[in-house]
Amino acid sequence: MSQYRSIGLFLALAVAWGSAFVAIDAGLEHLPPVLFAAVRYDVAGLIMLAYAAYVVDDPFPRSRGAWLTVAVGAVLLIAAYHAFLFVGQQHTTAAAAAVLVSLSPVLTTGFARLLVPEDALSPIGVIGVAVGLLGVAVMAQPDPSELFATDTVANLLVFCAAAAFALGSVLTRRIDAELRIETMEAWSMIGGAALLHLVSLGLGEPIEPSAWLHPEALGAIVYLSVVASAIGFLVYFDLLERLGAVEINMVSYVAPVVAAVVGWLYLGQSVDGPTAIGFGCIFVGFVLVKRRAIRRALRSAQR
Repeated sequence: MSQYRSIGLFLALAVAWGSAFVAIDAGLEHLPPVLFAAVRYDVAGLIMLAYAAYVVDDPFPRSRGAWLTVAVGAVLLIAAYHAFLFVGQQHTTAAAAAVLVSLSPVLTTGFARLLVPEDALSPIGVIGVAVGLLGVAVMAQPDPSELFATDTVANLLVFCAAAAFALGSVLTRRIDAELRIETMEAWSMIGGAALLHLVSLGLGEPIEPSAWLHPEALGAIVYLSVVASAIGFLVYFDLLERLGAVEINMVSYVAPVVAAVVGWLYLGQSVDGPTAIGFGCIFVGFVLVKRRAIRRALRSAQR
């Protein structure tokens, strides 16, 4: 029964996170990107803080290392990731954004090996990272004569989002502060939301009350804040403990399929050839980089 529960939660998480890219696209039709991301994490951060206060004896970071972990999470995992993602997704499809973000597990391994020289990537691992980056190049299709074309810049911004998330994941693990994950996520969301508000002010994004009251905009905020962020992360943490990092990373490769289907049904978006090829390259890169961990997970599942 536990196995079926894990499979059900895994699929639910993939649907929640894959369809989140479509919700972002829908919200961006009405809302300025960075302010949209900030409000999403205003709501999600308060929900997570309330949950942390409920499940953790002391929901406040107390040590220097704990606050450093929160700072890294706020800057990289929340603010940088979502600023790049939301701005970039204005000019690319939900499926393409989901595919580019699925590069995060590959980049995470690359950053981990880069920051720990004694734990260098094997030659096959290096090839895996290169194949993943090739997938990004295929999707971005950079033309030397049009390096600043809107769609090329949009894809590269989403790639920067994936890189920010990967680097943040590695740094939070390296700090290794004794901090409950619920507390870290709650305060990172709140801090990240504050940073996003500052960036939005700096960009001079307009605040139009009528736009925020549009049913599609309200629906996108509620879905992203409650379903994709608050509930999604709780399911993610539960599965991380049950399945381990390698298997839960596979959510990144189911989410683009969900994004493609929901984007086609709801927004009429199609998946072009470069996006499909890019996804294939990124998935192959993941398998090459994580081949030993995947082999161990498969052996464990067969016992």
